[in-house]
Amino acid sequence: MGVFFIEVDKMNGLILINKPVGMTSADVVYKLRKILHLKKIGHAGTLDPAVSGVLPIAVGQATKLIDRLHERSKQYHGTGRLGLQTDTGDLSGRVIAKQQVERPVTYDQLATALESLTGAVQQVPPLYSAVKVNGRKLYEYARAGETVEVPARTVNVEEFVLTGEPLFDETSHVEDFSFGVTCSKGTYVRTLVEQVGTELNLPAVMTKLVRTKSAGFDLTQTVTIEDVEQNMANPAQFLLPLDALFTDLVKVELSKGQWQKVQNGAVLQLQDISADEQEIALVFGGKIKAIYKRMAGRTDLYVPGLMLLQND
Repeated sequence: MGVFFIEVDKMNGLILINKPVGMTSADVVYKLRKILHLKKIGHAGTLDPAVSGVLPIAVGQATKLIDRLHERSKQYHGTGRLGLQTDTGDLSGRVIAKQQVERPVTYDQLATALESLTGAVQQVPPLYSAVKVNGRKLYEYARAGETVEVPARTVNVEEFVLTGEPLFDETSHVEDFSFGVTCSKGTYVRTLVEQVGTELNLPAVMTKLVRTKSAGFDLTQTVTIEDVEQNMANPAQFLLPLDALFTDLVKVELSKGQWQKVQNGAVLQLQDISADEQEIALVFGGKIKAIYKRMAGRTDLYVPGLMLLQND
């Protein structure tokens, strides 16, 4: 057992958890910390308790790369409802607005509303969120019944499309629609759904959301917390190596002499690298050892960006 924990302590990489509904992202980190007996562990991209899907968990040295993981777009599939609005933006909240949908909103009308919310989009984060204003999280103001001015911010929505025909309920006079969205970090999809309602002059609420892709990884690559617990003797079943985070970079094999220079933080002169490659991954002993960045104004010189002290 002692030898096993030595191996666990050397864990570096990414665990892609399929977060279930009902757990916070912090809950997932807490459970994995207890299972793995690790301190250096964190998540890349908070998911609300009501949202399921891809939650990247950084372990060991990978915790240094969390900001890098945030840079990549996220994808979601979800559903929304026209005719209803809550104070949280999803079905967990208190209803604050109701309006009967008198006639069905057409597919084209909905598609146009979604299309209008692509590109640079201004959003005011929801009160029930962890965004901080004046040093306090917004949900703390909301739970205390206090008002606070929340500044708008710009997010990037690459794609926001319908994924099926909208469903109009003639009895309750609400209309449900399904959607797919690709967006930048900091985007609140429940707020996007409310903004769809604003475009159509109707209250709107998000009814379900699944994150299908994050940090370049999708749902097919995820495991459950139970999978981790059951495969402790074989971490390769659930742990992606650090190298998996840099599959989009050009790899450069280092000679022994070059590797010695890299260890000393030296600038490298490299030929035959495309001028478009702003970053490259340096490989020695079969593993990525460092990420170097192209020197401004030069196409042949690369400077240290990030060192990865992986064991051979």
